[in-house]
Amino acid sequence: MANSVKLAVIPVAGKGTRLIPLTKSLPKEMLPVGRKPVVQYVVEELNRCGLQKLLFITGPTKTAIENHFDLDMELINHLRQTGKEKLLMELAYEKADLQYFYTRQRRQLGLGHAILCAESFVGKEPFVVALGDTILGVNAKARIMERMIQVFEEKEADAVIAFEEVPEDEVHRYGIASPVDLTDPNVFQLANIVEKPSPAEAPSHLAVASRYVFQPEIFEYLKVTKPGKNDEIQLTDAIQSMIADGKKVYGVRVTPEEHRFDIGNFESYFSAFLEFAVSDPDYGEVIREKIKKFVK
Repeated sequence: MANSVKLAVIPVAGKGTRLIPLTKSLPKEMLPVGRKPVVQYVVEELNRCGLQKLLFITGPTKTAIENHFDLDMELINHLRQTGKEKLLMELAYEKADLQYFYTRQRRQLGLGHAILCAESFVGKEPFVVALGDTILGVNAKARIMERMIQVFEEKEADAVIAFEEVPEDEVHRYGIASPVDLTDPNVFQLANIVEKPSPAEAPSHLAVASRYVFQPEIFEYLKVTKPGKNDEIQLTDAIQSMIADGKKVYGVRVTPEEHRFDIGNFESYFSAFLEFAVSDPDYGEVIREKIKKFVK
């Protein structure tokens, strides 16, 4: 049975300042990880879930993302004419049964504001939010979004959020789940989300993992959410308000194999590229041997 969620919103408007100079003229979502740019993994993940329409929330310097998902007949013809037909398989993503839409976040006012930019696109339908700078699982083989949509439908939820277990010394970097209970450690209703708590104050080690499913009522909460740190509208604040109003908000735990790769700084970018490189079906073994020589 086809799922009821067909729309996805992909925020890609961030400036990527922690990755300068790489991101001075190139969107961080277009940085290569293994054989593909980050955002292609995200789109392929959403495509596997049966989503049909994708809206990118973009900003200045992000036109490379639009170009990447265009059908490039000039390149296709060039590959055919020069006997490089095998490379056409690498462009198969261009033919995915997806519709792409783009709108600008004209001011950098946070993730909550970026999602508000999608209101006219979403209308009254449920929708997914997938951050465009985060890959789940090596080669994006994660099935977390499928499970989230299933929970969303079965529980008649107002929102479903992905969570990943993180070490205690990292909880201060994330929104952390406060579950009603953990009778089922993989699917749980939320009593709250605590934003960047100290290890002593953290109600769990379950950190928000960059994937969401929402009913369109989230927009009403975002509209009345007051700007927080850096004068930004925080999505977490709007979700907390939903929970306080008695809305049904659930968490779904990602598996260890669906580990999150957040391409937000050089350490995480280098780590992601390295793990994808050593997992490459053609070159992984060679890369592993080279690494052994480097680290002697």
